[in-house]
Amino acid sequence: MNASRRLWVTEVGPEGGAVVVLVHGSMDRASGMRGVARRLEDEFRVVLYDRRGYGRSRSVGGPYGIATQVDDLVEVLQGRPAVVFGHSLGGDIALAAAGRPDLVRAVGAYEPPMPWEPWWPTGTAGGEVVRLAEVGGPEATAAAASMFMRRMIGDARWERLPQSTRADREAEGAALVGELADLRKRPPFDPDRITVPVLLAYGERGARHHHDGARVLAERFEVGGPQPRAELVEVPGAEHGIHFQQPAAFADLVRRLVAMAAVTEP
Repeated sequence: MNASRRLWVTEVGPEGGAVVVLVHGSMDRASGMRGVARRLEDEFRVVLYDRRGYGRSRSVGGPYGIATQVDDLVEVLQGRPAVVFGHSLGGDIALAAAGRPDLVRAVGAYEPPMPWEPWWPTGTAGGEVVRLAEVGGPEATAAAASMFMRRMIGDARWERLPQSTRADREAEGAALVGELADLRKRPPFDPDRITVPVLLAYGERGARHHHDGARVLAERFEVGGPQPRAELVEVPGAEHGIHFQQPAAFADLVRRLVAMAAVTEP
């Protein structure tokens, strides 16, 4: 189903069910969330989409900044209030969209990067992408995408991919560079302006900076405060790629967020 005029969108599950939108991260696409969606589609109306510049939405050009990504998410919702859960940079987009409580009933973010913070390490894959693009200019986006994928899946696995697949992924470099460069400039969301329930999550086996980021966000969202509107969850055994490695655990996070939304509704 192509629910958006521009982006590739698909929906599964009962049409009358609560709407859940899963937002993928950098150099990913809707297909990366299929395993999670399969575990939720009997309960909810699950919406997946390829973000601009990726997969079947690659033809949708820039700008690739977070504000534009939020506009895209609003377009995908088509006026339907939904629970929105994002993975990695998709979590930043989801949190930014939560400034629209008329559409976002509750928001979840799994290990959202925070490169605007001065303590965020510069040697991450995202940081290397931005540096490579700054040095190499616009023509360096393909190399940036290749480098990012090598960091994510390893050199051997990248080299085993068909040349056509590698070329497709390298063509997504413009989106990768654009969104990561924009994310470094300023926080894309203000916790004080998010009034809907928030679920923050990180993996037990995730990188140290993602652990630190989750705890910083937990403080800013006042997790454990006298009037809690947010929860922080550590997923046992999980790494950054939880949606591939432990889709059932990711689906459980989504269910938990839906329950949080139901409790706070009038």
